[in-house]
Amino acid sequence: MSNALKIIGVIPARYKSSRFPGKPLVPIAGKPMIIHVAEKVEAALGKENTFIATDDDTIRDVVKQHGYQVVMTSETCKTGTDRLYEVSQKIAADIFINVQGDEPFVDPADIVKVAKAKEAQPDVIINGMCNLLPEEDPHSVNIPKVVVTKDNKLLYMSRLAVPGIKDPKVGVPVYKKQVCIYAFNKEELKAYGAYDDKANCELYEDIEILRFLDAGFNVQMVETGGNTIAVDTPEDVIKAEAFIKERSKA
Repeated sequence: MSNALKIIGVIPARYKSSRFPGKPLVPIAGKPMIIHVAEKVEAALGKENTFIATDDDTIRDVVKQHGYQVVMTSETCKTGTDRLYEVSQKIAADIFINVQGDEPFVDPADIVKVAKAKEAQPDVIINGMCNLLPEEDPHSVNIPKVVVTKDNKLLYMSRLAVPGIKDPKVGVPVYKKQVCIYAFNKEELKAYGAYDDKANCELYEDIEILRFLDAGFNVQMVETGGNTIAVDTPEDVIKAEAFIKERSKA
């Protein structure tokens, strides 16, 4: 990547999750999940460019114990991207990469790919995507599905199975899902943070990237290397640890 641009990776981390309180600190193979993610960002962008954005003192203390930088943000952030907006007001950078804190196995190569795409198109928001696995249900509301143009510009993202099928005889589309690695510049984050409330479609879908579409921005989707294991529930921790054990045998 270019040395001329300052690129930082930011991991938003919230303690007070309604579904899984304290999720960023849950141990996976003896290490807090947030540290697993930080190590992946470090591998992609360097430790000096890795930041955790949180409003929680306990998360701050754990992160600092592991030698990572923390930016304290307000408790009123509506989304992780709102947290990135606050970071952009405190840390000088040309490109801000948002990496979800519940993806302990995110591939550093995918982070680099998103960063390079942003370098190539500095005035376009970048987001990752990949095909759903055969065992994944396109009707699951836990999976944001992506609809793009032929050159992978984002048309819409939904928790419904989109594109919809009127006539089953036409066939079944290749469903794509969002991979939660995003790249923004400061002005894009400023426009996002200027909203007093969530955008209408964002509110109902609970997909934060939709606020950028509402604000008139272009979003370029890039294909990433594939699926990872997201940790949304305590049950997912068991799956994550099983994955680590399997990988260690390989």
